[in-house]
Amino acid sequence: MGLETLMVPFDTDVLVVGAGPAGLLIAGDLAARGVACTVVEREPRCSRPTRAFPLHARTLEQLDARDVADELIDTGTTVETVRMFNGLDLDLSHLPSRFPFLLCTPRHNAERVLEERATRLGAEIVRGAEAVGLSQDAAGVDVDVRADGMMRTWRARFVVGADDLRSVVRDALGVPFPGRSAVQSVMQAEVLLGERPERELLLLANEEGFSFVSSYGDGWYQIVAWDRRRQFPDSARLSLREVSDATRRVMGSDFGMHDARRLSRAHSDERQVLRYRVDRVFLAADTAYAHSLACGQGVNTGLQDAANLGWKLVAGVQGWAPDGLLDTYHTERHPVGRRALRGHGALLAVAMGSTRRSRAARSMIPFAANRIRPLGRWLAETVSGLGISYPALPGAHRLAGQRVPDIHLAGEPIRLYEALRAGRFVILAPEGGPADAAGSPYGERVIHAVPACADLPVLLVRPDGYIACAIDERNPVALDVALRAALAAWCAARPAVASTTKLG
Repeated sequence: MGLETLMVPFDTDVLVVGAGPAGLLIAGDLAARGVACTVVEREPRCSRPTRAFPLHARTLEQLDARDVADELIDTGTTVETVRMFNGLDLDLSHLPSRFPFLLCTPRHNAERVLEERATRLGAEIVRGAEAVGLSQDAAGVDVDVRADGMMRTWRARFVVGADDLRSVVRDALGVPFPGRSAVQSVMQAEVLLGERPERELLLLANEEGFSFVSSYGDGWYQIVAWDRRRQFPDSARLSLREVSDATRRVMGSDFGMHDARRLSRAHSDERQVLRYRVDRVFLAADTAYAHSLACGQGVNTGLQDAANLGWKLVAGVQGWAPDGLLDTYHTERHPVGRRALRGHGALLAVAMGSTRRSRAARSMIPFAANRIRPLGRWLAETVSGLGISYPALPGAHRLAGQRVPDIHLAGEPIRLYEALRAGRFVILAPEGGPADAAGSPYGERVIHAVPACADLPVLLVRPDGYIACAIDERNPVALDVALRAALAAWCAARPAVASTTKLG
């Protein structure tokens, strides 16, 4: 690497390819911490006012930590119980969260809220700009972008690929995307209903096929249906009658569907890249994996990818990332994506199966989950994302890597997730505790909050709401030493690099 490579100026610190929900959340997180971020998006405008967007409790917690959850909830419908497999009522109302429900809202609402946040904080969103190529060296990444018939090369310290299943970023890297086509000829429709379903979200299946009904919260519904007897290519014309017939055979009713504003066929793949990081390029959301159309988990996984990655990129740009921190994006999120794919695959296999074993599974799952309360709670926490945790180092405290709940605080702010809106680590320690450990050289990265409950261990909470370190030690001197060691491990002081924008 020559000196001329090191001296090439950067156009932005981080270039995000794709202005979907995940890309916009990352852009807002970076801008909030003073990192220059540009998002390039080939579409000239946000998503059309269609497409259901089910958001689970853990995703809503992440949005709450960015002060947009309540605004988004006002745009949709909350669902406390999901009906599955003709008898399983998945009860979310007892989830240990401020959001014990699932939110259904059209996708464009989430994109609008996240884009407004990102631009308000200083991120640049460039629409009608298509990434067509990428190369990188030891110092940065060059992305070729075509807009208005002109080509421009953007140079950034890091690049995030969040540009959907047909990702240019992934293809330019030459990253394999192994997996399989899980189901063909899936029908999708956006309709009005003459009869309201018994649940705002239904996923039912029998020997005829499966059907998924989801409310947008504004009177429109998304229908996803698969008819075992009628398989056509994606390009084949689809009529509302076909969707109606398939839904009726599975659900016993088509709920009087009418006035379809969108009808399409699609196939559903289950795929995942082998690596989420390739040197200075990171892959997230649909660029990193493909989920089943009917499961509705892909968007939640993608937004949680973004929450995990954003603060680590801040550390990388500002020069305080400890060794290996950027690699933890892959080690933490790739297993989550893999588990989600396996869970979706198992769910789809049960929904599509026509064998005696499949029929038995569709009966036994509701029977067991409705009668064995711990199993029902486990299913609810798994689906909601609250059960996700990250691996901790050997010998670490049992709480390390766990999601931290929205702990009540003494004073202002009154909740932990309000404190997390600063985008920094939070030390949860009693009044008069080791708050001075958050001082130089960590003061711009850590804030101190006092929990209302005095019985908690001292916690160092990551910006994404997971526990970096828990300390049971009560001796002030030993506690201070342990906390300083944790801060050094997670917020290592490094010489600051010259950023293209303000720092701190």
